[in-house]
Amino acid sequence: MGLREQVDADLKDAMRARDENRVNALRMLKAAFANVDYARTDPKNHDYGKPVAEGDLLRVVENQIKQRRESIELYNKGNRPDLAAKEQSEIDTLTGYMPQQMTRDEVKAQVEQVIADLETREFPKVMKESAARLRGRADGKLVNEVVKELTAS
Repeated sequence: MGLREQVDADLKDAMRARDENRVNALRMLKAAFANVDYARTDPKNHDYGKPVAEGDLLRVVENQIKQRRESIELYNKGNRPDLAAKEQSEIDTLTGYMPQQMTRDEVKAQVEQVIADLETREFPKVMKESAARLRGRADGKLVNEVVKELTAS
């Protein structure tokens, strides 16, 4: 079962269970999937005409989680813990669709491998290759921190 079908099935289950937060998160995710589909019909889009792959959908889920994390940060600054808690529950729902995230040690090992493969410690080159290899499996901020740490020494 693909990601899109899994989201549809989970949305139906959440609606039956009357789980409002989960229903809202999944509806927003479906809308984001639809936006990607629609963007692929625009001739000005660089991905025009390409089919939407599972990797594209995972990137959408990743972006949705990132948006909610930013919202939580702003809600906490604005002293709105109720809204921050709502966003956190949506993050909890969405993280179930992401593959298992790598730990800092695993990311560090991968970045060290990239440095060995490229035979350079130049930040831009190492960061570009590391981000490409670890996309979807590790948080971008974590990858950035590790690359900075290893290329500085």
